[in-house]
Amino acid sequence: MNLGFRVTRKFVKELLEVLDEVVEEIRQEEKARYPYAEWERKREIVKERLRKLPEYVREAVSVINVQKRMGRPKKLDLEKRVMLFLFARLINKSNRDVEELLELFEPLFGIKVSYKTIERLYSDEEVKLALHNLFILLLREGVSGEFAGDGTGYLTITKHYRSNPKKKGKDSRYVFRIIDIETGMYVGLGYSAKSEKDAFNRAMKMIKEMGVKVNSISLDRYYSTRKTLKLFDKETAVYVIPKRNLSRIGFDWLRIIERIVKTPYKFLKRYFMRNLSESGFSADKRRFGWVIRQKREDRREIALFAVGLWHNVFAVRLR
Repeated sequence: MNLGFRVTRKFVKELLEVLDEVVEEIRQEEKARYPYAEWERKREIVKERLRKLPEYVREAVSVINVQKRMGRPKKLDLEKRVMLFLFARLINKSNRDVEELLELFEPLFGIKVSYKTIERLYSDEEVKLALHNLFILLLREGVSGEFAGDGTGYLTITKHYRSNPKKKGKDSRYVFRIIDIETGMYVGLGYSAKSEKDAFNRAMKMIKEMGVKVNSISLDRYYSTRKTLKLFDKETAVYVIPKRNLSRIGFDWLRIIERIVKTPYKFLKRYFMRNLSESGFSADKRRFGWVIRQKREDRREIALFAVGLWHNVFAVRLR
């Protein structure tokens, strides 16, 4: 790597000032017309996923070896439990409301359970395994390797998210979701009761365990640290803007600075692809709410995992 000049703190400061000017140019660009025809075509993809969802669930369940246990057997087999859980998360109602709806639609669904049974699904280990398998199956449509990531906060049932926008304190729970900018699907999900950074580390661990290759990724300036950069190998293009108080400029930062110097406009356009994450969060919260109703930590985690899973079912990427 040879920039032909020495990179100093003063140079980085001046470079960031240039980037600020380019940002204004990007923001003032004329917005393209909304592609309604493209949306109608992509909506057919969502309908197809919904039609195939029972088939995907059946496949996700088939690879799980369910061992017989002592005690009373479960009323529903694993496939029905997973479908019931997904239905409960989709309609985003309380467990009592779901129970009443099942009472109404029993002739159609053939399922009648109590609200306690529905709540127990959130801590059912077999259901969790099936949901993880289902998440992977949905990604068979393709993973580009071009990602963006961001975090957001949810509140517990005790207080609404809007009343505490700073998301600090014991009422907050954090998620970090890594989105594929080509498909609009989440490829990594992280949850934490501690911090957004902890949720980020969990999301990164998930994609690593799934063997997903990261070609490039855009991250918020909050992740503008050497420790974060070291999580990625030199083949991964990381799009993050250095902080103004950057003190140590090592090889990790030199790769990013070189990319900025060569094509600042292109760098920023790719960097702002992280806005897809914010758009995804907005859509998810409009559909599933801003609050977690569950009281147990493991059940809160699986409730938010299901939000990410349903996001992938409805995901379409318009250009």
